[in-house]
Amino acid sequence: MGLICGIAFVFGLLIGSFLNVCIYRIPKGESIVFPPSHCPSCGARIKWHDNIPVISYFILKGKCRSCGEKISPIYPVVELLTGALTAGVFCKFGFSFDAFYYLLLVYYLIVVSFIDIKTMEVPLKLSYFALVAGLILSIFTTTHSFKEAVFGASLGAGIILFIIETYYVFTGKEGMGYGDANIMAVVGAFLGWKKVILTLFLASLIGAVYGLLTVKKREAALPFGPFLAVGALISLFFGDKIISWYLGGLGL
Repeated sequence: MGLICGIAFVFGLLIGSFLNVCIYRIPKGESIVFPPSHCPSCGARIKWHDNIPVISYFILKGKCRSCGEKISPIYPVVELLTGALTAGVFCKFGFSFDAFYYLLLVYYLIVVSFIDIKTMEVPLKLSYFALVAGLILSIFTTTHSFKEAVFGASLGAGIILFIIETYYVFTGKEGMGYGDANIMAVVGAFLGWKKVILTLFLASLIGAVYGLLTVKKREAALPFGPFLAVGALISLFFGDKIISWYLGGLGL
């Protein structure tokens, strides 16, 4: 298992490099395939030895080899995060269909989180693709049924939409964005209705704590997508134990 997790980490680093391309290009409406990787400042094509996940960033001291422009530290962060989560998924589910199934959710959450942080928007097409994949592929997973996936997606989106409309009725302002409903629809399709509720609880708790700690420093609106993603990841890895502990405490 240790070898599988190690290989998964390296595989995740490579995927993380691709996710960086998605995070940068999707909001701009650019192709994620063509042209090949290039410096966003000078346009110079990045050679393979300058495109090794994490390692190249430190070798180049965080700068473009061609123009010397600084490279955002977000790039190695995304690569390391993707590597760690990929290893975590394979350590939990082994080399199985379920592992690859949940990796789709993990990669989706990473991309939408960083895009939401940068642009305060959630890419609609990407969310629809992830939703359809989560629903269809749930037929083959051993963790929940297609019916549970449909109900989970409906509940996840429905709760967020209810919050959005209720908040607007009483305040005349928009609170959460409709992109958050898309995220929760995807989470519900992959994790089922029980973990939808857990995800929302965890996201709200983490978001509230973060908001209280940064209220004096923060001026702009706070994107909720990253908190939903963190809640969903906690639910993915520890949700069954948390739910069992909670129900056990209630004597159910």
